[in-house]
Amino acid sequence: MAASAPRASLLARLHVPGRGDSRSALVWAAAAVVAVSLAGLVGLGGAVVIVSTLDPTGGLSLGGSVGLAGRLWLLASGAELELPSGPLRLAPLLLTLGIAWGLCRAARFTVHVAGDVGARSAAGITAAMVAVHTLVTVLLGVALDGTDAGVDLLRTAVGSAVLALIACGWGVLRESGGLDALLDRAPSAVRPLLGAVAAGVLTLMALCLAVIAVALADDARGYAALSGGLGGAGAGAAGLLGLGLLLLPNAAAAVLGLAAGPGFLVGSGTLVSVHGVTLAAVPALPLLAALPDTQAVPLLAFVSQAVPALAGLVTGAVLGRRMGDDDGGSLVAGLWGLAAGVLLGILSAVGVWVAGGSLGDGALADVGAPPLMTGIAVAAQVGIAAAVAATVARWRSLG
Repeated sequence: MAASAPRASLLARLHVPGRGDSRSALVWAAAAVVAVSLAGLVGLGGAVVIVSTLDPTGGLSLGGSVGLAGRLWLLASGAELELPSGPLRLAPLLLTLGIAWGLCRAARFTVHVAGDVGARSAAGITAAMVAVHTLVTVLLGVALDGTDAGVDLLRTAVGSAVLALIACGWGVLRESGGLDALLDRAPSAVRPLLGAVAAGVLTLMALCLAVIAVALADDARGYAALSGGLGGAGAGAAGLLGLGLLLLPNAAAAVLGLAAGPGFLVGSGTLVSVHGVTLAAVPALPLLAALPDTQAVPLLAFVSQAVPALAGLVTGAVLGRRMGDDDGGSLVAGLWGLAAGVLLGILSAVGVWVAGGSLGDGALADVGAPPLMTGIAVAAQVGIAAAVAATVARWRSLG
């Protein structure tokens, strides 16, 4: 408590900024959001332009490159594109995470510049940043809306608003001291619980990425063949690699569905799970070389079943070691381990849902793992392992 004394509770601050201070904070909030959007679009557009310029076959024009970058930004913000082949609704999650990080940093910068802010000012800053980001994204959608690639503006507005609310709200809470104020009101074991859940999320992500790496290494020839068939020499290979990186978190979420048990879909004709493999035509994306070549369940799929349990062991170990002297004994730690498993299950379900989507009508209308089944399976497996690990770790820490 003494260490957190310099940072007063957000709700207990006595200083109420004047009207001029509030207006200045809102101006900074709007400017920071616009700066994040401009920097992101310029960086993404520059990368697409460079790849297209170096393409020996000609590549896209300048306008086409800028349009592609803008549509990638819209997809990352939760938009849906209406293409002749059907709706495209698949967010490149690495870009989504980049946007969220930029908005979070902008929110923290705004609060830092504004100085000592109260609860009302913090809410106003968050609302202003959400409104500006939503407006900028919708305007981008209006500019790129056309007959060849329409933009669902309502979904764009909702998706960008939710993304900005989460990212900016988190940044404002962190920088203003509101998060510490909330945690101070919660039971003392909540802090180690959240740290353990974060460790579990990182473990799940790292292990799923390791599964993808092993699968791609096992079929390196298939990756090279797909890359070469799509013009993968020089700039083309860089573009395909960049697209694969943007979709890497989506692939990790699909692997989580495989590791948890339900499996994942790449369209209605391709299902990969430990219960069987069904193969059909899939998009010619080199990252999909990680899919099995035959309908036999690969050994790697069975090995991946250990992922939730390993994540649970890490979660429980971190939880048991971080619990304080007044947080209870081994039995209490085990119960908190079960709670950590439930939280990881919820986060997994949300992550899998966000990572999935649609690549068109018909056979590619459903891509990704089933969110609800994946979340339940992860909660059960991680919860049991975390409860055991937390009990043992707590018992050992108490001597």
